[in-house]
Order: sequence, then structure tokens, then C-alpha cells
Amino acid sequence: MREKRGQAAMEFLMTYGWAILAAVIVIAVLAYFGVFSPSTYVPNQCVISAPFGCNAGVASTTGITLEIRNGAGESLNVTSVDVAGCNATLDIGSVAADSLTTVAVACTPSAASKFKGDITVKYKKAGSNLELSSSGSLVSKVSTA
Repeated sequence: MREKRGQAAMEFLMTYGWAILAAVIVIAVLAYFGVFSPSTYVPNQCVISAPFGCNAGVASTTGITLEIRNGAGESLNVTSVDVAGCNATLDIGSVAADSLTTVAVACTPSAASKFKGDITVKYKKAGSNLELSSSGSLVSKVSTA
């Protein structure tokens, strides 16, 4: 009688063990092909650290366009905006408090792919000679516009 209980337990474990193993393999294959990757569902992501914020960022075959918001509560003098992967650096000038500024960086990312680059914004506070920096990143699908 003890052998039959052991045999039933072993059959139970073997049957459900194979089913669990098959489920784990399917999940691993889906993860490998990027089904669970949020970047496939979120096409554009633009983030810049304080005191600036990035409302939106778009990469196209003609360049990179960023919408940068000054959240410092005071006017800042932006001395340069640099996007890694592009050889252009822009001098924006004074950006008023809580205002939105559109920045176009000349760049030629490869078509039909994603652009991923680091953003560096260098700025000075009013009445200061010390240059500060704010950094972030841009991930965007490259559009052909």
C-alpha cells in the first residue's frame, strides 16, 4: 500500500513538473524576443535632471528636437545643450523661470532605427560665473520627417 502512494506522488510531480517546465520555457522565449520590454511600447523617452525638465524629445533624420522646461524658479542662462551622438552644441541664452524652450540640434541619426543619446545642459545662474550642468537621456524612434 505504501508503494502505491509513492507512485501516485511521483506521477503527480512528473506530470505537473513537465507542465511547469514548458511554461518557464515559453516565458523565457517571450522575454528573449522582447515581448516584456517597455521600450517597444513607449517609443519616446526624454529625461533631464533638475532644475530642467524635458517635456518631449524627438529624433528625425534631420536632427534632434527637445522641449526643455526651466523649473528653477529663476531665470537661467543656458550656455550649451549637447546631445551625445551629435557633433553640435547650442548656446540658447537666457531662459525665463517656468518657461518652455524648444531646442533643435543638428544631427543625422541613422534612419529606421532608435536613437539613444545622453543630454547635457550647461547653464549659469543670474549674477554667477560658475557653470553648472544638468544631464539626462533621450530614447526615440527615428522618424523620416
